[in-house]
Amino acid sequence: MPDLALAVALGVDPSIGGILSGLSGALIAESLTNKKNESYEAVMNTILAGSLGLGVLLIPILGIRIDLESILFGDLLTANVGDLVRNIIAFASFICLMLYGYSKLVHIGLDPEGAAASGIRVPFLNIALGITTALVIVSSMAAMGVILVIALLSMPTLWGLHQAPSLRVAMARSSMFGLVISILGFVFSIGFNLSPGPLISVICMASLVFLPRKTSN
Repeated sequence: MPDLALAVALGVDPSIGGILSGLSGALIAESLTNKKNESYEAVMNTILAGSLGLGVLLIPILGIRIDLESILFGDLLTANVGDLVRNIIAFASFICLMLYGYSKLVHIGLDPEGAAASGIRVPFLNIALGITTALVIVSSMAAMGVILVIALLSMPTLWGLHQAPSLRVAMARSSMFGLVISILGFVFSIGFNLSPGPLISVICMASLVFLPRKTSN
């Protein structure tokens, strides 16, 4: 968000600023995780929230005009061919990351110290994952908005991971759940004449009520 505001102020493509924000956030999170020995996900989420607030503060300071509602919740009418190209690039980056580092990422998720001891380049893969996540957020920002992208990155994962026998199954479940929520959001938005972005975010929040309880073995 801060780099996006700076990109608009300098007349540069905002997507470049968004990617730079994601890259800088991933680098900072990796550095703090190594120094403070804290959870990478918790540090990254904190940096994400802080960078969003910093970006909002920079808008009046730089004297630029940005439609915050479109950035936060998106607007399908503003999506163009460039956004489609960025989505294709983000999808290709994700596929490449999975083909190259799926087993390594699983090892890092289960035992990061053991992964590092076995020779896996943990910092490199964490940064690559952060950049890929930034590409996904930036490519979807015009149509979906930052808040909705974050909601669809988080909520479907909770459903996908529930009693999943493998990460592949969890990823497939998460994708299907995200698709179902998005379809429901668009259907309800047409029926009630509401904006789909905020409505899908509310559906994500409401689905927490129906989240199955974890069972102990």
